[in-house]
Amino acid sequence: TLAKGEQAMLFMNRRGYSTFVSCRSCGQAVKCPHCDVSLTFHKSRSGGRLVCHYCGYSMDMPRKCPSCGSPYIAGFGTGTQKLEELTKEAFPEARVLRMDMDTTSIKGGHEEILQAFARKEADILIGTQMIVKGHDFPDVTLVGVIAADLSLYMPDYRAGERTFQLLTQAAGRAGRGAEAGHVVIQTYQPEHYAVTTAAAQDYEAFYRQEEVYRRLLHYPPFSRILVVWMADRDENILDAAMSADRKAAAEAAEAAGVVLDIVGPVPAPVYKLNDIYRKILYIKHENYDILIQVRNYLDECRKKHDFGSGLQVQYDIL
Repeated sequence: TLAKGEQAMLFMNRRGYSTFVSCRSCGQAVKCPHCDVSLTFHKSRSGGRLVCHYCGYSMDMPRKCPSCGSPYIAGFGTGTQKLEELTKEAFPEARVLRMDMDTTSIKGGHEEILQAFARKEADILIGTQMIVKGHDFPDVTLVGVIAADLSLYMPDYRAGERTFQLLTQAAGRAGRGAEAGHVVIQTYQPEHYAVTTAAAQDYEAFYRQEEVYRRLLHYPPFSRILVVWMADRDENILDAAMSADRKAAAEAAEAAGVVLDIVGPVPAPVYKLNDIYRKILYIKHENYDILIQVRNYLDECRKKHDFGSGLQVQYDIL
């Protein structure tokens, strides 16, 4: 591709240099003190910092393990920053641009990078999902998708759909001009239907597989889901409120003479965010109006308890 004067795009939906820093002696990862996530290492000329991508907390890269004091501490995993470095090492003659939240933080940075690539001032564009949506570069004939299955591991029934969507969008960047395009997908799950159907650009095959999965597990569009999301700085209050809501949901089902599929409460994908604990309750039923009745009943029952003013409650019906 590069030898023919054509362009390439490398897509990876994970920014930073190393996705986490861990001690090789005790195995402990350096986590954010305010969120239930590992800190991401961002490399810089001065050495680099560990950053939380959720609350913004940052700290210097430790020389010793904060847990056991071992000097054997290192970064693991790959983000777009390391991918850029590795690409430059592999193709020293190529001009490489990177586009993610770190390189587009200044005003106009987003447009500047895209325009430079469109003017062919770079041979390779590396970036997160912001590079795959709606951009038309006729000289791009190769698209590489790194760690294509990252979104498959999300605890969401739409994970397969979102993975298929991202991969088809990424693949759609190649071959938009006169030359044919090629797409290379790197994945640990090459047999997953979201990956195989996206690689084949086969929307109907994906739909058929996804339909079977959702029908079997009672997910939309074959059911509706009332999502009850709660958050509080006090973990005990959150647990009590969630338990009360689950009990109230069972009471509502009995009163209405219906069967509800109640799942949870379960921790949110990021359980603690900015010192606030978060949990989710899922309530499934085919009838939208039944779920509205359940939601209203939960509100009425919660008024009978004193959970304090810090409890946050949100609903969503999918």
